[in-house]
Amino acid sequence: MKFVVDIMLGKLTKWLRVMGYDAHYQSFYKDGALEAFMARGRILLTRHHQRARLPGHSILLHTHRVGEQLAELTETVDLKTDPVLLFSRCIRCNTPLEDASRETALEMVPEYVFYHHPGQIRFCPTCERYYWPGSHRVRMADKLRGWGFMGTET
Repeated sequence: MKFVVDIMLGKLTKWLRVMGYDAHYQSFYKDGALEAFMARGRILLTRHHQRARLPGHSILLHTHRVGEQLAELTETVDLKTDPVLLFSRCIRCNTPLEDASRETALEMVPEYVFYHHPGQIRFCPTCERYYWPGSHRVRMADKLRGWGFMGTET
């Protein structure tokens, strides 16, 4: 399942990416761009009533908070949390993350991170950001769990 998300749902975009979903987001779309994304099979997520009427598959969300938006989205599509896909996409640019080489990770992340998370450091080949299972990720997993999108074992 691939999404195209309009400006009204930027925070939701981040959480869809955390869950491993391909969620394209831009702060501005030229005329016809959303329709082009939808024609290529993406589902439009919006809070804008007129945009929701564009030709193609779109979902109009009514709630304001991310957890509620995820729950509302789940009522329409089979939104699941696959543990293998969790934290597998860059939350900034949507690119799938890759494993960082030991040598590069040693140069690019703080030393304590490198030694505390050996073999768990990933990077985005597009925007060159590095990710690891630190406290920020733990808080994000707790938030997903609180919203009912992760079991206690994950």
